[in-house]
Amino acid sequence: MYFFAVPQDLQYLSEGLEGRSSNPVAVLFDTLLHPNADFGYEFPPVLQWRQENQYHVPHLVLGRAAPGGAWHAMEGSMLTISLGIWMELPGVNYRDLTAGNRRGVANDRATPEEISSYYKNYVKLMGLQKNFLDNAYVTSVQRLHRDHEDAVESEGRGDAVDGKKEIEVKDGSPAMLPQGIWEVRGYQQVQGDAHVPFSIFAENVVLATGASDAPARLLVEGEDFPFVFHSIADLGMAVSKGTLDQNSDPVLIVGAGLSAADAALCAYNNNISILHVFRKRVDDPGLIFKQLPKTLYPEYHKVYHLMCSQTHSAAATEATTAPASGRFQDYTSFPEHCVVSFQPDMKCVLRSGTNSKVFKVSMALVLIGTHPNLFFLKDHGQYLALDPSKPISCKHNPIEIHPYTFECTKEANLFAMGPLVGDNFVRFLKGGALGIASCLMKRLKKKGELIADGGGGGGGGLV
Repeated sequence: MYFFAVPQDLQYLSEGLEGRSSNPVAVLFDTLLHPNADFGYEFPPVLQWRQENQYHVPHLVLGRAAPGGAWHAMEGSMLTISLGIWMELPGVNYRDLTAGNRRGVANDRATPEEISSYYKNYVKLMGLQKNFLDNAYVTSVQRLHRDHEDAVESEGRGDAVDGKKEIEVKDGSPAMLPQGIWEVRGYQQVQGDAHVPFSIFAENVVLATGASDAPARLLVEGEDFPFVFHSIADLGMAVSKGTLDQNSDPVLIVGAGLSAADAALCAYNNNISILHVFRKRVDDPGLIFKQLPKTLYPEYHKVYHLMCSQTHSAAATEATTAPASGRFQDYTSFPEHCVVSFQPDMKCVLRSGTNSKVFKVSMALVLIGTHPNLFFLKDHGQYLALDPSKPISCKHNPIEIHPYTFECTKEANLFAMGPLVGDNFVRFLKGGALGIASCLMKRLKKKGELIADGGGGGGGGLV
């Protein structure tokens, strides 16, 4: 087994490694946890986990839902892109908690329900409940008193004392806050619609919001009409309520990624006609389907086959065999088309080159990607990006970080991990947690503040 204490030199250990992440620590950790995974092997990790209380870092996780985040809201029939074992977190074997759900060596992927249940149980098994504040909505993250003249935003009043601020809190006892402390404001939703505000002070803040908060929009006329949606969950809801069935007008799906494919599968499996619109050619090498092995992802290759074989041009040449009602076949693709507008009478105008077409639809799903929503930061956090002149994009303009500590290069004591820094898979975002933990442990040790008796979970030691 490999000895690996968390506060080691991650830069030295990461040298020479290559993988599917641009962050070297993510590649290092993945290499230790899943040796040769990209070559199709499933070798056991070369690590064993051991709790080391002297490495405990006090922390609090604020989440808008239960642990597992967006996995709780995903459509239940979907399967993960990653193998289930790649979704595993340190110290708790994924298969032990999902016994009996394995689908076979060739297709050991997981459902959102299995993953969300695993993450929720993980928190309990690791004794981390006290570190999680569920149903918490952050509305503001900002630094306090950058200089001695700044006013302190608090429920009491503040005075400068030896370069620090003395805060008079509710119980009358003063607390010393160092220069540049972070204040995190928000509210927790309890007992239905009741909101309880909170204000938390922290020396360090980690941004781990993922990428699914703000759906990308077409920015065309009529996109705000009530029959236009931007989430596959709305399709599932319409199907379950019976407002959408095999007798409905076609569903319009816009996009050529996996979310659009999931929507097409959902509609197809419920016998709902589909009009699938996307800008790229069907043989475009950039299509995600060309990067997925057929044996592991048969359902996505089924959609790709439909995209290639049941195009609108092909359907037009077979007009003589179309039913008298004029209804579309179950699926029709429109490659190299774009949406011009949505009309109030539930019609959609499509264009390819100089040709326009108008179709009546029952529902439109615009699934062309998502963006992180960092509204709680100054300028929506845009100043943190690689290119500060453009909005943050997980694929094209991630947050700029130090490669081994994951600290934002433009804001000290602010860290980022996961999709915000380009790591869109669980197997790689764990490296971000390692880099951040290692950095904080080194700083706490330097200040002599590492807690010898951590109590509960959260300690980190690898051997």
